[in-house]
Amino acid sequence: MSPPRDDDFRTHSPTAPVDDTPTVSCSRCGEEWDLSYELDELQLGNQSVEQFALDHRRHTGHFPDDVSPWVVSCRRCPDGEQFLSEASARRWARAHARHTRHEVSMDHADDDGVVITPE
Repeated sequence: MSPPRDDDFRTHSPTAPVDDTPTVSCSRCGEEWDLSYELDELQLGNQSVEQFALDHRRHTGHFPDDVSPWVVSCRRCPDGEQFLSEASARRWARAHARHTRHEVSMDHADDDGVVITPE
């Protein structure tokens, strides 16, 4: 086996730039957005899609395509919320159940519902 040469460690630049900027679409709005602003200006990194989805809901009242929130709702009072992560939804449900002694349901489009009961 011959020793490595300097040429073996040279990094070759790609012939064409890769555009891997994520895009989000909303069929209700009839629009599609690339998330370069969220990545470059806001520097959100891996949370860029989640933050865009939350902002979109805040401004339009609905989530973009392919985004299904966790919906938590109290079974006794009108309190409830929507979250994009299960951990956040579960934390809210447990805190509400603990403080109010109410049962809280957690639902998601991909899963069967769960009921959080007061401890």
